[in-house]
Amino acid sequence: MKTDQILMIVGVLAAIGAALAPDAIAYWGLALLVIGLASGFMGDALDMASRMAMTVAAVALPTIADGLDTIPAVGAQLNGIIDNFALVIGGVVIWNFVLVVKDRVMPAGE
Repeated sequence: MKTDQILMIVGVLAAIGAALAPDAIAYWGLALLVIGLASGFMGDALDMASRMAMTVAAVALPTIADGLDTIPAVGAQLNGIIDNFALVIGGVVIWNFVLVVKDRVMPAGE
């Protein structure tokens, strides 16, 4: 198992923890973002289609998750888990954006 896959699993578990026990750690959002940034740093450079898919997922997941609030008893928790995981994906998107900007600014081979 590769490091970025392990970090994604940690991100999913942290998203679940943040949704079910939001008061356990004061900075859940920062922790989720750092996990995403680390996953983007450790992962292989994504191709353009994968970067676009990650960006769309980071934007669309919270919007889709808002509809889950209508499910009795578990809807709010599912919404929270998906919203928190979108923070992890957002970290990966931010890191990929940084890599793209670096590649545009720095000449190849440096």
